[in-house]
Amino acid sequence: MQVEGQVVVVTGAGAGIGRSLCQRFHAEGARAVIAVDLNGAAAAETAALVGGAAFTADVASAADIARVVEETEARFGPIDLFCSNAGVATADPAPDNVASAPDAAWNRDWGINVMAHVHAARVLVPRMRARGGGYFLNTVSAAGLLSQIGSAIYATTKHAAIGFAESLAITHRDDNIRVSVLCPQGVDTELLRRSEPNPASLDGVLSVEQVAQAVIEGLAEERFLILPHPAVLTYMQNKTANYDKWIGGMVKLRRKVLAMKEAASA
Repeated sequence: MQVEGQVVVVTGAGAGIGRSLCQRFHAEGARAVIAVDLNGAAAAETAALVGGAAFTADVASAADIARVVEETEARFGPIDLFCSNAGVATADPAPDNVASAPDAAWNRDWGINVMAHVHAARVLVPRMRARGGGYFLNTVSAAGLLSQIGSAIYATTKHAAIGFAESLAITHRDDNIRVSVLCPQGVDTELLRRSEPNPASLDGVLSVEQVAQAVIEGLAEERFLILPHPAVLTYMQNKTANYDKWIGGMVKLRRKVLAMKEAASA
């Protein structure tokens, strides 16, 4: 897919990867870039940077997503590329109990990290089928392919997001609907800074601009997996080649991360 001339919607566009994607899509010649964020003022700031439109919306709300789609298409025409980029990460409250997070946290993060993708597909797939195709870019995380030490919610919801994206890609390939999942490790965003030291940073922290470049390249090739950190592919291969050995390696990594956190708090 070439972004030039396309109508693009980006959620979680108020900062970080989302804002950088909006800026890059604008630079690539998108016909319209629509910035969506729970923080309406931040969405408006992004829209002003790219000469686009802004919406305040909660991506966990099916009604909000439907409103964004309806109003965008009424103003700008059919959405060619919908980027479900908004996400949230909640650490395990008790590091020694993987199930320590309350139900409220699980439900909130499930709504944002999983159901937001479902809501977008539910409203857009029929429209895309009717007009001959379209594209979904879902920001997930390398955690969806591997795991996330210190956050069972993040690891679980991101795995679920991968599962839904696979189903979306398989079911609707013959409808000319394409799907890509963006799965970086450490990216220089507020989300990462709040959780340092973070194992996602061990292979290097990329700028949001580098991630946006990887997205442009991945969309051009219509690749399902967009991996800004190439090492993630090797880790995936190690995981599937010997699951028990991979889990053993992750146990060792967890010990290392705990030691890093203890040293940082000393």
